[in-house]
This record gives sequence, structure tokens and C-alpha cells, in this order.
Amino acid sequence: MGDAPTLPLDSQLCFSIYSASIAIQRAYKPMLDKLGVTYTQYIVLSALWEIDGLTITAIAHRLALEPSTITPAVKRLESAGFVKRQRGASDERQVQVHLSLKGTNLHAKTGCLTDTLLRRSGFTVPEMIDLNREVQLLRDGMTKAEA
Repeated sequence: MGDAPTLPLDSQLCFSIYSASIAIQRAYKPMLDKLGVTYTQYIVLSALWEIDGLTITAIAHRLALEPSTITPAVKRLESAGFVKRQRGASDERQVQVHLSLKGTNLHAKTGCLTDTLLRRSGFTVPEMIDLNREVQLLRDGMTKAEA
């Protein structure tokens, strides 16, 4: 393995996905700044827009992040009035996160992110759907191989 030639960065899928993710986050940043949230806070809210009342652990699992990454984001979202935290009735170690009205209303304002992604990528909607499906299959395959 030590004798194998190193592939140029642009030939490495991991780098292409990584740098594309950074480019997307850079494109989103000005819009997210106007909405008053960071990218991490946005994806936490996105998980809650799918299913409100998730625990910190469930949000972390959904986003493939550690709870220690989610907790500070949720605390800042709570300070900004987007969510409310509530300790579990049967297990106080579990913290449920619920959208506030402000957090619920923010969802309607995030369509600009998808519009920007489509416009900047030059992809059609069907092309973006196909790419997303392929990346999800890659992620799922890598996750299964890890387990």
C-alpha cells in the first residue's frame, strides 16, 4: 500500500464531496446570517421541522453528529427564541427540543437556500434529486460498512 501512487485531490471522491459541502455552506452563509442561524443550527431546525420534539440524542443521530455538538447549537437556538428545551418526564437526562412559533415560522423563509443551490449548481431539479439519491446511497453504504 505504501508503494501505491497518491491520487490527485480532484480524483478523490472524498475531497470532491468535502469541498462541495464547503461551497454549499459558503453559498448558504449570507442567507443564514440574515435568518439569524448558523449552518449547524439550520440542520438542527431542519430535523425538528421533520419531527418536532426530538431529544438531543435523536437529533444527533439524525444528523450523524455527536450530542456534544448539538447541545450548544440547541442552547443558542433557545436563546434566540427558535426552540424550547424540556427535560423528559420519565428520564430527566433526556432533553426534548420543541420548535417555538418563531422556529416554526422560520421554515417558510428557507426556500431561498434550495433556490440558490439549484441556481449556482446549474443542475435541474431532476438532476439534483438524482445526485442527492446517489450521495445518500454512498453515505448509507459507508455507514453499513462501518457497523
